Amino acid sequence: MDFKDQIRLLGERVIKLKAQVQTEEATKNAFIMPFIRELGYDVFNPAEVTPELVADIGMKQGEKIDYAILSNGEPIILIECKHHAAPLNVNNASQLFRYFHTTKAKFSILTNGIEYRFYTDLVEPNKMDEKPFFAFNITEIKDNQIEELKKFHKAYYDFNNIVNTASELKYTFELKKLLDLEFNEPTPDFVKHFAKQVYPGPITAKVLDQFTNLTRKSLHQFISDMITDRLKSALTKEDEANREQQESLAEPQKPTDSVVTTQEELEGFMIVKTILRQKVAAARIVHRDAQSYFAILLDDNNRKTLCRLYLNSGKKYLALLDAQKKELKHEIQSVDDIFKHSEALLESLQAYENKPANADA
Repeated sequence: MDFKDQIRLLGERVIKLKAQVQTEEATKNAFIMPFIRELGYDVFNPAEVTPELVADIGMKQGEKIDYAILSNGEPIILIECKHHAAPLNVNNASQLFRYFHTTKAKFSILTNGIEYRFYTDLVEPNKMDEKPFFAFNITEIKDNQIEELKKFHKAYYDFNNIVNTASELKYTFELKKLLDLEFNEPTPDFVKHFAKQVYPGPITAKVLDQFTNLTRKSLHQFISDMITDRLKSALTKEDEANREQQESLAEPQKPTDSVVTTQEELEGFMIVKTILRQKVAAARIVHRDAQSYFAILLDDNNRKTLCRLYLNSGKKYLALLDAQKKELKHEIQSVDDIFKHSEALLESLQAYENKPANADA
């Protein structure tokens, strides 16, 4: 099992166990120690991982940092832990700030076992920055974040390599947060920047209010169009691969019935797969077309219907099944609207994943 799979499994473990983890100490044992272990360090070897490292700091005598990861007897990474339900901010990282300039460690981590924030001294040498240069939620970690995290693995740790990319990571992280805010609630300056380029008159309060709504709508449409284009590109590649596979088969194909799978249904399938593949392998999500609807299943099992698409009549619907297998239809204007039901689709998936193995028998 490679590093990516190990980290994703740890994220799944956190999701399953967090309701049972009631204390900060339990958070350390259940979430944070396994995380350190996945970075390649022996948590039971004090030459590699020292819990409750003590360093006297001025008037502060006998203070302890939760964990220190060591190399050649010297700390290289300091870790301060909080309970998984506790929010993370610089106000509850005081020990990290104090320890950072008294040890040789150049990296520190503030974590609650779910969110991890990595700090260094980009602003002022030997003084820990107030803002992290790298952060992620382990239950929702992305592939590019895993690649950055891998740099801290014992087998790949290279101080200069991390420092060289830390600045870029920090500012990329900050810019993404700003873009997220602008995407949902565009600020006046952001709106004016674009309004001035398309509106010939003065930007009055009324015009600004109008363009705030237009900017928000345009941003959402732009992202939606970009996702659709990528999905179509992926569909084209998948169609070509399927065509090549079919052409390579020497056996004659049996005639099919009158069911015709449309391009729109396939686009809908790819959108559902895109939403769910963050939790399960894409190969487990399959489709079956029928006369009246297009079904999307887990593990090619018709007892595990994730949703049904009704796209070939006047109105379009996404149908989800409740616990009694009764359809709950949601009208959609286009397959792009499936993204609006991402949470419900993930809940549908989770319901099957939480069932015992013999529940579908």
